[in-house]
Amino acid sequence: MDAQSIEQRRGVWDAVKPYVEKESLASFALGLSSGFPYAMIGATLTTRLAQDGIDKKTVTAFTLAFLVYNLKVFWAWIIDGVRLPVLGSMGQRVSWMMVCGLFVIAAVLNLAFVDPAADISATVIAAVLVGVAGASFDIVIDAYRIETLKPYQLGTGSGMSQYGWRIGSAGAGALALVVSARHGWSAGYAACAFFALPAMLTAMFLGEPERRKVVVEKRGVVEVWSSIAGPFAEFFRRNGAVLVLTFILVHKIGDTLANLTFRLLFDDLKFSNDEIALYDVGLGFWAYLIGVFIGGVAFAKMGLKRSVLISLILMGASNLSFAALAAAGHSNWGMAGAIGFENIASGYGGVVVIAYFSALCDLRYTAAQYALISAAASVVGCLLTGTTAGALIEAMGYVNFYLLTTVASLPGIVLFWWMCRTGLVDQAMGTAGEDRAELEAGQSS
Repeated sequence: MDAQSIEQRRGVWDAVKPYVEKESLASFALGLSSGFPYAMIGATLTTRLAQDGIDKKTVTAFTLAFLVYNLKVFWAWIIDGVRLPVLGSMGQRVSWMMVCGLFVIAAVLNLAFVDPAADISATVIAAVLVGVAGASFDIVIDAYRIETLKPYQLGTGSGMSQYGWRIGSAGAGALALVVSARHGWSAGYAACAFFALPAMLTAMFLGEPERRKVVVEKRGVVEVWSSIAGPFAEFFRRNGAVLVLTFILVHKIGDTLANLTFRLLFDDLKFSNDEIALYDVGLGFWAYLIGVFIGGVAFAKMGLKRSVLISLILMGASNLSFAALAAAGHSNWGMAGAIGFENIASGYGGVVVIAYFSALCDLRYTAAQYALISAAASVVGCLLTGTTAGALIEAMGYVNFYLLTTVASLPGIVLFWWMCRTGLVDQAMGTAGEDRAELEAGQSS
């Protein structure tokens, strides 16, 4: 074999290697479990409520259950700083992973056995409990992922996490649709509870993250007040922190507002459960995976700033495809095109944006800071969806509604472009994205 062939093989292996490292594979498993609670109170619940004859305003109001995810910042400090009795000997992250995983399983089973048509109030409470459980699970999953990944793995790890998240959410959504069509919604939801196991087993197998151990050993046990205030104080001391948080708040308004109403559009256009499963779940799944792959390549080739900016433009433009579908009516080709474009854009954006958000974290406060960032990323969109989306659709129609969501994406695009030009993106980075932190971990081992 000549030198050129050897070099080519080495280049291919160097590109593939990060995806098969244990840390990246762990991110995939964590994503599987992270995605499914969201699906249970998202598109799946929307379809369930619509088929039970619940009106649009009530259905969209259920998206307020997602606000629980946005409130997780208020108890994330507990998972960072409170040691569990007995189970705490397993490690801070591992013990909380077990507890939160069991909480999610119990909450999903509870939602499985409520009847929306008979008792809408009980359904609301059950959905909120799934939101609380899923948000708590996300806190420890995100912290475990960031602390497990090495700095050079943030891009590939984010990609693998998104692969897992999509498979988990799509798999749970498809399983619920298929099982419910044959055995009822209670059986459909109960079957999905097993999706909590991959994250729990990963934590048991890998144990406590090494980067977490180093930080704790070097800094000691923080006091309760420091656990609460420290993460926020550290973040807001950074140059441009307020603008970064503003970007996080507004960048996904249009995307969130649109995404949480797709199932209403499909129901009004008379798509069947099988068609939804084929296009929204099946085709959407593969399109998302393609988008994740493109995002990983783009992140490696173009760097963080350019790849994130392109993702923002694509995610905003994807809403136009649903305006076109709404105008066309019941069209399998139209649904395929809209779902394909939206999921490619979301997959691409998921990799590069999550890598950026992960790099913003300080390793001392991973759980609390990522909870702040991820909560802020969708809170405005969720709030608007839950309070106004149904009324806006009824007042202006689907076409104008999706055009409005496209316009709503523009502030985030402009703000991030300006942050790139002024250097604020680089200035606001945290230690999770710094090689120095990894070197410290290597020296202590």
